[in-house]
Amino acid sequence: SFRIQQKESRCQCIFEGNEEHSGPSLLNNIYTELYITDGGSSEHTSEHEIRQIETASKHPATWDAPIKANDIFKASPESAKQIRTVLTKGIAGIGKTVSVQKFTLDWVEERANQDVCMIFPLPFREMNGIKEKKISLIHILECFFNLKTNPEVLHSNKYKVVFILDGLDECRFPLDFQNHRSCSSVTESVSVGVLLTNLICKNLLPSALVWITSRPAAAGQIPPDLIDRVTEVRGFNDSHKEEYFKKKISDPDLSSRIISQLKSSKVLHIMCHIPVFCWISATVLERIFRDSESGEIPKTLTQMYTHFLMFQIKHGSHKYDDNSKARLKWDNQTTLLLGKLAFQQLEMGNLLFYEEDLRECGIELDVALVYSGVCTQIFREESGLLQERVFSFIHASIQEFLAALYAFLMFVNYKRNVLSQTTNAKIISTFKKTPMHAFLKCAVDNALANKGCSGLASVLSSSLSCLRELDLTSNNLQDAGVKQLAAGLGNPQCKLETLRLMACELTRKSCAALAQALQSTSTSLKHLDLSLNDLQDSGVELLCSGLKSPSCKLETLSLSDCKITANGCSALSPALKSNPSHMRELDLSINNLTDSGVKHLILHCFCAFLRLNNCNLTHESCRMMGYVSKAEHSGLRELNLSANAILDSGLKQLSVALRHLLSGLQSLSVTYCGLTADGCAVLASALSSNQTQLKALDLRGNKLTDSGVKLLSHLLEDPQSKLEEFE
Repeated sequence: SFRIQQKESRCQCIFEGNEEHSGPSLLNNIYTELYITDGGSSEHTSEHEIRQIETASKHPATWDAPIKANDIFKASPESAKQIRTVLTKGIAGIGKTVSVQKFTLDWVEERANQDVCMIFPLPFREMNGIKEKKISLIHILECFFNLKTNPEVLHSNKYKVVFILDGLDECRFPLDFQNHRSCSSVTESVSVGVLLTNLICKNLLPSALVWITSRPAAAGQIPPDLIDRVTEVRGFNDSHKEEYFKKKISDPDLSSRIISQLKSSKVLHIMCHIPVFCWISATVLERIFRDSESGEIPKTLTQMYTHFLMFQIKHGSHKYDDNSKARLKWDNQTTLLLGKLAFQQLEMGNLLFYEEDLRECGIELDVALVYSGVCTQIFREESGLLQERVFSFIHASIQEFLAALYAFLMFVNYKRNVLSQTTNAKIISTFKKTPMHAFLKCAVDNALANKGCSGLASVLSSSLSCLRELDLTSNNLQDAGVKQLAAGLGNPQCKLETLRLMACELTRKSCAALAQALQSTSTSLKHLDLSLNDLQDSGVELLCSGLKSPSCKLETLSLSDCKITANGCSALSPALKSNPSHMRELDLSINNLTDSGVKHLILHCFCAFLRLNNCNLTHESCRMMGYVSKAEHSGLRELNLSANAILDSGLKQLSVALRHLLSGLQSLSVTYCGLTADGCAVLASALSSNQTQLKALDLRGNKLTDSGVKLLSHLLEDPQSKLEEFE
């Protein structure tokens, strides 16, 4: 039945190392008890996970209240509180997934929790595959487990049902606990985000037990009042480490030698709290000691991972003979491509990659499958219950190592600094040799910038924060920093109203993170400046998904000098139309919009302040403004068209519009627009009419001559004219 199906599917076996050679191992044969503690907080932490291991290792055992995985839903004897929702934290690779797998296996084999009727493991990495669909819980169970369930059984309080939501940090869809749509029926079709939110909030199946696992940085997404118990997987303690190596390596002398070697290095011994690192260490040290290989025995993380990578390269080189396709062989280019993937995805904070991520990185799918076959120990492929291919590195620290190696090799071999986002900085001048210390300083600056953003996100998420304005102009935040910052912007506790990110080395990826924050119903952000960043049209398109949201409260948006074209205006226009009530000020200056872009923009722009200076416009843009209905521009108060070739013909078009369609305009700037005295005559005539409200006029940088200046100067004394300032 269902128990047998669960056993035969995923919970009985575990892959350790290279699946192709060793095959799956029975979980019961290799499982070593993990150290799990009861109590703790779901608050966000910005500390690097390796530092978290070190901090935890210093805690006296008497500080912790250990708990077995099978007792995760059992209340302590002194507590009458019923445990229905559990959040288990733990750094990457510490054993969270193995713990839930063992929990399920013990239930299947009738070793524990026999009062439970059904267990449904629903990993977030597999939920990502249906994030775009509307689906019911019944349909999910049918698709994932090939199980037809009576809805009445799930809704009944007579049957105890457990849902395991593994890997919250891998979730790629929004979970909005503040203003989510209500769903109380297992047959109702909604988005998977709404479905899981209602399951956790107990609107859906209130009697169900829910177990959520997460890395510490993502645990704060779940409001604390929805959690009955917070536990933490600490991995292996010292006795567990020794037990693991004795099980893994049958030769007792060799296992003892490996244990002694690891104890001699503080950082390696601390890292052995992570089960997968124990396996990496065993793989490397067993080969060195057993084969009597020459060379220094690794004492640092970098040395350990370098030995591990060298082993993979040797293994991959022997995998395919000379008759194989050259592009399927393991070589230095293979390492570089994997490093590029590791680097780019690390910048985005991703541990999971899909086929589109590989293609974007230049890795073809068939080649990726070779990598995962040859090198499962570094890069692995999984097929979820929906048969979608998912790729990952076996641990976050492996990904970090390969990313660092990629950056180093690109600098040394290709004279490119990929740690800098700007094109000019990436291509190092052949006339000016950049020293290694400058490259290393860039790495340190990036690390500080990213850590600063995670710290700021933590501050913004605090109920004690009263921060209303934040200016990070000219800081090297990059996309990874903004992604961390955006997590704080979407927090219900965040009160920030003004955010300036000018010249922060951002790309389109930052726009995706900010758009998600703008869609949050709890956002307070009103003013956003992204000027002097390489966002391009694709970035504007991503940002528009946030601007369209009814939750967006943005009043001021600055996108000056962001490499936007008419295509960006085409995306921006419907976004402004769908949510016109808030946006008052829009700055698109120093972008190559052209007349075509303005044509898209003015149809739906209801802003009071519009800056289009230096946008490669002509008199045609002025003419098009004359065809827009008065209602659509009745709120426009300030218009800047400076540094555009609008010429006298364009100024004449504007002069006509000032009497009628732009009659509410109070400030007009047309500096350096190729104007002469002829244009001044028409403009003076328009401004002498009591139909215009223009108070400020800036015509600097034009060849007006004395006659033109005299015509306009007289308007300052004309009682019919509202003009007060003229330059």
